[in-house]
Amino acid sequence: MTKPPLTLYLAAPRGFCAGVDRAIKIVEMALSKWGAPVYVRHEIVHNRYVVDDLRAKGAVFVEELDDCPDDRPVIFSAHGVPRSVPAEAAARRMLYVDATCPLVSKVHIEAERHHEKGLQIVMIGHAGHPETIGTMGQLPPGAVLLVETPQDVAALDVRDPARLAFVTQTTLSIDDTAEIVAALRSRFPAIVGPHKEDICYATTNRQEAVKVMAAHAEAMLVVGAPNSSNSRRLVEVGARAGCTYAQLVQRATDIDWRALEGITSLGLTAGASAPEVLVNEVIDALRSRYDVTVETIETAQESVEFKVPRVLREPA
Repeated sequence: MTKPPLTLYLAAPRGFCAGVDRAIKIVEMALSKWGAPVYVRHEIVHNRYVVDDLRAKGAVFVEELDDCPDDRPVIFSAHGVPRSVPAEAAARRMLYVDATCPLVSKVHIEAERHHEKGLQIVMIGHAGHPETIGTMGQLPPGAVLLVETPQDVAALDVRDPARLAFVTQTTLSIDDTAEIVAALRSRFPAIVGPHKEDICYATTNRQEAVKVMAAHAEAMLVVGAPNSSNSRRLVEVGARAGCTYAQLVQRATDIDWRALEGITSLGLTAGASAPEVLVNEVIDALRSRYDVTVETIETAQESVEFKVPRVLREPA
């Protein structure tokens, strides 16, 4: 039986960013240096395949330090943690390694500097996301106000409209964030913003690639986890850019084949915490049903690399 033709547009860049790559490497190096078990507070990155792979190697994933023994190493996830977490680990004399993405740490430092200058901080982010919790937790309770939409800006009750600054979660939609920033600047003209955009290079690059790809593809698949903010934003960006059908899939087994019936072109990308092995798995599944022609849509090249903490580079 002849397979129907399908042009597969493959986004580049896609998948792992430097912060995710570093976080995974930190867990693997910790296991190599100190042996199993090594504890990890929260999922090191938001991807079940990655977490399961590290768990098989000896990592134990927990939600709080209370679940960790004092005598084994603990790693903090790439999303960052409130200041109280390393303080508690230090008080218990635990050996801990911070795998917070350096670009998230940059936002933490920005918030601290604004606070030291007496500014009240507005954070653009998603309530309950670990990165938002970690950033807001760098400062005393009440020092940071959270907004998720332009409507939230209208309802803000601030201490002094002339003494404000804003920071953002690194994995947001560029377009949605721009709308919220515009609302903040309209209501609070004196508000201070970051010197450079808080949304990370990888989030920006992957969203730009999706926008270009959406103009070519009838449908789009985004490989990523439901709790991955940057992956979910890619789906939203694709739909907003005109792709009539955009679906988030964790694995090839999640593909809704009925929704793809009759298409001749498909876009494929992956969130910043999704490994390339899962992209290849989806491509193989597509090849089993279609006569696939792959075309890469490259909008940027990435060469960013972050060093792992010194404690892991030193001999045991």
